[in-house]
Amino acid sequence: MDPIHSQQQRQQPQVQQGFQTNFNCYEAFPATSPPESQFFNPNPQGFQQTSTNSGIDVNEMNYIPVNDPNQQQNQSQAQPNQPYYYYQPQTSQNQPSISNGSFTYQPSMRSIPNHQIPGIPHPPSLPEHMDSHMMQQIPHGAMIPSNHQQKRKEIYRYLAPHELYSCSWSVRPDSKFRLAVGSFIEEYNNKISIVQLKEDHGDFATVCTFDHPYPSTKIMFIPDPKGVHPDLLATTGDYLRLWKLGGHNGASLEVMLNNNRTSDYCAPLTSSDWNETDLSLIGTSSIDTTCTIWQIETGQAIGNTARAIEGTVKTQLIAHDKEVYDIAFSKLATGREIFASVGADGSVRMFDLRHMEYSTIVFEEPNRKPLLRLAWNKADHNYLATFARASNEVYILDVRVPSMPIATLQNHSASISGIAWAPHSPVHICTAGDDSQALIWDLHNMPRPIEDPILAYAAGGAINHVDWSNIYTDWISICYGRSLELLRV
Repeated sequence: MDPIHSQQQRQQPQVQQGFQTNFNCYEAFPATSPPESQFFNPNPQGFQQTSTNSGIDVNEMNYIPVNDPNQQQNQSQAQPNQPYYYYQPQTSQNQPSISNGSFTYQPSMRSIPNHQIPGIPHPPSLPEHMDSHMMQQIPHGAMIPSNHQQKRKEIYRYLAPHELYSCSWSVRPDSKFRLAVGSFIEEYNNKISIVQLKEDHGDFATVCTFDHPYPSTKIMFIPDPKGVHPDLLATTGDYLRLWKLGGHNGASLEVMLNNNRTSDYCAPLTSSDWNETDLSLIGTSSIDTTCTIWQIETGQAIGNTARAIEGTVKTQLIAHDKEVYDIAFSKLATGREIFASVGADGSVRMFDLRHMEYSTIVFEEPNRKPLLRLAWNKADHNYLATFARASNEVYILDVRVPSMPIATLQNHSASISGIAWAPHSPVHICTAGDDSQALIWDLHNMPRPIEDPILAYAAGGAINHVDWSNIYTDWISICYGRSLELLRV
């Protein structure tokens, strides 16, 4: 028997005892298990009804294209062909609006050029084709082609047999539109599925599904766009696990790492991040107030070694006064040493692996509410975003000006559940929440107030995860209920 699998079986009783039955590493996060009645909103706010035709046959009940006619019969409104519409803020009756086909927007939402703002350096303006793609309009009266004619669909949906909680995009060049999704089942046995969009057919295929103890709080493919290293997947829950994809079973557990080396008790891990500059580093956050940086030996994709993956603790530190809910590496400096974390004490803290004797408190939530997630700007590394529990506000922070947010995004009507920066633009960010809304914001005007998003999408239920693809930069993924949706922006 594989020694790792036998070790996992021996530790299962201790794991189950140490892992709280009330799933306390998830309880801080919103929208983890919405009631079934909330999965589908038959009349999402802001969408104009669009009729579509479809001739696609669906062979698998778990793979339901958005425009599937059988699915439409069970729904009172078909999904629109264009996922995002121009956001319509509440205005007085005297304020004029402009209408163009399927989109309506206010004069205040017109595209504004990138002007240099004194005191804050900005990168060059976005290419013209990029702005026009994100703010694409459908001409009035234009015919919407059927699915046989329409090669570029705007929304794809995968319907899982269980609740979904986590999701990750693969960046390997040989695996286009491949994602990993994790279940949220309130028991020990959960699932990880690798799914891949077959764009020519308009639906998803399941590459493999394997068991995972407890729901995965974070899933990450190895950030290896050149495909040099083995095809690895990292998951967190009770332990940090590394899985090697491929082979007869689809996935095999390569290593299971416990950050508590002196006890059988494992404090649940709330999140993780894989360093994109140094692939040997993975950081994890835990409810035991610590962050752990792991040194991973991933091996090369050459030769055949029986055990090519090993992991050791590079450093472990008490990062916060209370539970730590998220960790993320920054590309500041060399892109290897600096990371930030957020937690139940309501603070954002920065650490440097070269100077672990101290940390920098970048921001403290005014009411000391727990901060749940953070995300670094992928193009301008001085900025990061975070949000608090049970809050409809997203804070945009400049680490060069600590303590005060330079912008606050406030248009959600319910709690925020996820944030994702555009990988190709320093001034666009997507936020998602329990109000079923995914909003895209333009931050050109910082530090002046950002009042409204530029684009919005109404999902069929409370969104609990959002991710912007690093390589397919005009695609965003969201999870709600049992659905994974890919949205073209």
